[in-house]
Amino acid sequence: MRRIVAACPGRAGAVDVVDVGCGTGIAARQFTSAGCAVLGVEPDPRMAEVARRHGIRIERARFEEWDPAGRTFDAVVSGQTWHWIDPVAGAAKAAEVLRPGGVLAALWHALQPPPEVTEAFATTYRRLRPDAPFDPGATAQGADAYQAILTKAADGLRSAGVFGTPRRWWSGWERSYTRDEWLDQLPTHGSLTGFSPDELAEVLAAVGSAVDARGGRVPVRYTTVALVATRSRAVRLAVSGRGRGCRGRAR
Repeated sequence: MRRIVAACPGRAGAVDVVDVGCGTGIAARQFTSAGCAVLGVEPDPRMAEVARRHGIRIERARFEEWDPAGRTFDAVVSGQTWHWIDPVAGAAKAAEVLRPGGVLAALWHALQPPPEVTEAFATTYRRLRPDAPFDPGATAQGADAYQAILTKAADGLRSAGVFGTPRRWWSGWERSYTRDEWLDQLPTHGSLTGFSPDELAEVLAAVGSAVDARGGRVPVRYTTVALVATRSRAVRLAVSGRGRGCRGRAR
């Protein structure tokens, strides 16, 4: 996040950020702590309310349909959400609201739990959802599982015609979870939101047994992958000069 902020055209302590699909404000709160002025755009009313309780300014909308009312920003960020955005319409909206030299940064956290924990999850999932349209064991691939998402997002940015070459940033880190911590966060994964209470209980029991066999802890390797692109300054000035007047924001 420090690297994203440093790449923005705004001065330190005055970086304006719009957080796309900000959810409960997890990323927004960290950008706020880094000195940014953050506006969250979130379609879900329940998540938006939680973010507001954390002090995040929220406007309810899907990003592609959101009306920025002429406002512009130094950065458009998206934590774990850009894959829900139409890549072409989302890139066009980002181009509309970014200032000259502004940064779009979409990031994801690729996780690699221990193989036996991943396999316990995947085996139970396949039994309960044999027709699932995705591989429930894909987390074992780590960052490689995000190649298709990154490529699709990059193609969308190129279609806007105003972004520089998208770059990929990587950052590795680790966290160790207790059994209860791991089972507590597991039901929040999108792949389990449609499960019945009984089905969810089966998944948690299988994964819990695998964690118990490891001594009750889950060491997880993470790779944060970010797709970053800069809004062209020259094109922005040309657009601003047609009918709206030059904003004079180029640096």
